[in-house]
Amino acid sequence: ELQQKVEETEVLKMELQMLETERVRLSLVEEKLMDVLQLLQQLRDLNISKRALGKILLSTLESCRDPQPGKAQLFEVLDTLQQELTACELLHKQPMEQAQSPQSLSNPLVISC
Repeated sequence: ELQQKVEETEVLKMELQMLETERVRLSLVEEKLMDVLQLLQQLRDLNISKRALGKILLSTLESCRDPQPGKAQLFEVLDTLQQELTACELLHKQPMEQAQSPQSLSNPLVISC
């Protein structure tokens, strides 16, 4: 009976470790998704065209066509999309203050220093 309890304890420890691993993985995916959504919001504020956004998305999907071994495909797609969005020229042409306030983009008399 004691041996059975020890085995049950070991099984429960393994299940707990698997749950903790999954929790960490989901936390990483959530962080990456939030980063991607923030970049998309910035691009929306800069009035990026749907065509340009579509090209970024298609480029991401194309580069993730063959998943890398040992890397979760969802995380790989989010990571690649974040890199593609970060590399977008529009984000680098505008100062961060303008990227966060769309009103300043509509007024050509505003000068950013």
